[in-house]
Amino acid sequence: MRVLVSDIGGTNARFAIAELARGERLLHESVREYAAADFASAAEAARHFLDELGERADAAVFAVAGRVRFEEARITNHPWQIRAPEIGSALGTPRIALINDFAAQAMAISRLSADDVVAVGAVGWSGFDMSTAQTYAVIGPGTGLGVGGLLVRNGRCFALETEGGHAGFAPSRPRDLQVLECLMRRYGRVSCERLVSGPGLANLYAAVCELDGVAAQPWSPAQINAQAAAGDARCRHAVELFCAAFGSMAGDLVLTLGAWDGLFLAGGMVPKLLDALQTDSFRAAFEAKGRFAPAMAEVPSLAVVHACSGLLGAAAHAAETYDVSAV
Repeated sequence: MRVLVSDIGGTNARFAIAELARGERLLHESVREYAAADFASAAEAARHFLDELGERADAAVFAVAGRVRFEEARITNHPWQIRAPEIGSALGTPRIALINDFAAQAMAISRLSADDVVAVGAVGWSGFDMSTAQTYAVIGPGTGLGVGGLLVRNGRCFALETEGGHAGFAPSRPRDLQVLECLMRRYGRVSCERLVSGPGLANLYAAVCELDGVAAQPWSPAQINAQAAAGDARCRHAVELFCAAFGSMAGDLVLTLGAWDGLFLAGGMVPKLLDALQTDSFRAAFEAKGRFAPAMAEVPSLAVVHACSGLLGAAAHAAETYDVSAV
């Protein structure tokens, strides 16, 4: 059974083919990435992918950066509205599954090897074990902020779909409160995504400049990160605020889900900010949870460096959803 798997964010859409038999195999040579803005719809992008490769699809799993309700999903940071019947018509199959993109990232946890993750902090990870009950959290910045979880119960994996990136930001330091006030003047309500995402890093840099009484440069998130690495004081401050906010949000997620078995950091920005995340800011904010600080100090936090973890997770979802014998 050949399944089209996709990972669709607010900026880019990735596609690949997975083969299902006893389990699944992601065909890495089939991976393609397109700018979402180049296509009128997800269905058009998927059809283009199949035509480009001369492939067919017996089924499809679309992992999308937005809330999935019934057979529809709207990308939060892009105008695409995805409907399963339209996708099925374009691909010629009724077997279409829509899931949140961080449900796919959660499912990928069960397929990651030791080489696919890098520890952030000193706590090690003993690896994934289907034989015991476990709870994991997953969070990651990109165009937005994705949040999810994975429950392992009775030898099965259950992904939790959430929109936790839109929860309100809770400052924990005086400087964080000043930044929040800057962003409240601009946005009113300030969600976590307003700080921890690509646009969020730009927001933090603008806030630092405002608080210092200087004009912000029109830099992209990648340029801010590069300028921070080159020694620009305000960009470095923005990156430090980003890592601390990210750590605080990640720690809150672990507390909320009871994800004592581990936290995974996913998304397109994580590998680019890995050096910054491995400084003290992220882990200190992650562990700074009052009376639960000792418990948080024992929770591993792992950066996902697998190049296609969203597609890997979509393939894992396909393996648990579709009956190969039905094809």
